Amino acid sequence: MDIILCDELLQEIFHRLPSPSASAVSLVSKRWLHLLRSSLSSLSLRLSPNHHHHPSLSTFISHHTFLTSLSITSSTTTNSDHLLFTIATTCRNLILLHLSTGPVSISPLLSLSTSCPQLSSLSIILSRHNLNLHFLPYFLFLKALALTVTGNASPGFNSDQFTTTSAQLQLQSLSVSGIQHGDYALNYLWRNCSYETVTKLVFENCDGVGDNYSFNCLIKGLNNLQELEFRTCRSIIGSILRKLAENRCEKLFSLLIHDGGNKDGLLHFIRETNCNLQKLDFRLPLDLGDTHLFEIGVKFNRLRVLKLQSCCMVTNEGLKTLGLALSDSLEELSLTNCDVVKRQNGLLVELAQSLRKLKILDLSYNRMLLDKEFVSMISSYTDLRKLKLRGCSKLTDVSLISLCKNCKHLESVDVAYCPGIQVEGVEFIILNSPELRNVQVEDRKLSEVARRWMTNKFIEVHP
Repeated sequence: MDIILCDELLQEIFHRLPSPSASAVSLVSKRWLHLLRSSLSSLSLRLSPNHHHHPSLSTFISHHTFLTSLSITSSTTTNSDHLLFTIATTCRNLILLHLSTGPVSISPLLSLSTSCPQLSSLSIILSRHNLNLHFLPYFLFLKALALTVTGNASPGFNSDQFTTTSAQLQLQSLSVSGIQHGDYALNYLWRNCSYETVTKLVFENCDGVGDNYSFNCLIKGLNNLQELEFRTCRSIIGSILRKLAENRCEKLFSLLIHDGGNKDGLLHFIRETNCNLQKLDFRLPLDLGDTHLFEIGVKFNRLRVLKLQSCCMVTNEGLKTLGLALSDSLEELSLTNCDVVKRQNGLLVELAQSLRKLKILDLSYNRMLLDKEFVSMISSYTDLRKLKLRGCSKLTDVSLISLCKNCKHLESVDVAYCPGIQVEGVEFIILNSPELRNVQVEDRKLSEVARRWMTNKFIEVHP
């Protein structure tokens, strides 16, 4: 067979194989290994902590000449210039590059812009010591940029604030991480982003935005902004939310705030904005309360997705009022590690009676959730498609039996790290859920019968 099949036919077969089979294909022969590598269009690598970009990594990358998507991450921060040069000379078809091994220098980035002219998504780490963004215009088709700034600044590093060079960057998605008050080199980015094209803006671990005037000019013009995310940005989030409320960004439909909010700024934004949010994702243990929930119910009555994680200050009254307000629209609800679920017995049952249109439910890490409440609740969710119960340590097989009886359209279930759920319960749900396609559970809880059934029904399993 190895002789009969031509290279093109083998590569087409490789494309159609499920991903777990790739490791077996690579062991057949050197020819198959070469063809497999050359046929891959997407590759994701995670480097070990003691890896220091040995030549073997560059050699490995050089074998994958047809990659359009490449992601390399590492838990250690090292210079990645040599690796980036290898990528630039080898992977000329790249459209997406995520390089989280930085920092990188300007020279290999310029080489990358020439060698990979179709690159549209770039994620890199730059050193604050030599922060310079004038390479960006050379990526002619760049639509998504994720920029992380690391290291300490040196004297004179703010000189970029005096430059007047201009370029029209057609970015649609912009993510910045690690920005501080003195990072005036970011002004080049704020001044040159096209106001009309930016639809997604992400801030992570930011204590500042560089020069406030340049940044405010950008914020005032973001009329087409659709998605906004803040992660650990307590010092800047209040002012940005207030400016966006004044800007009347009517197209904004998704807001995420994790680990550091501003009570007053968030409340002002909810009350004053003209946008019609459809997705809210909050992880705010001390910055989200019932007042926010009441206002959300009044203002965003078409909300489709609500995610609350570790929100300790909300009460059952706030959630029940919000559930009633969103009864006709909410399709996805996440109450992850929420203290109110533990404090208030029966809350989930009352919510279920209001939110009968839910298709996705995440109750992960609610360790005091009992079978009795779950069974009473799940009978209202007859159209549920995805359910996450990861880390719910009090639940047993009784809950899974009730789940199967009530949710006939279940496609995905996560019951990992639930010690009360046994092999029999997992087997029962796999055999009695006709539309099930994805299961997340420990490997030791899969019986031989369950494994055979999953193979026949093409059900994927993840830990």
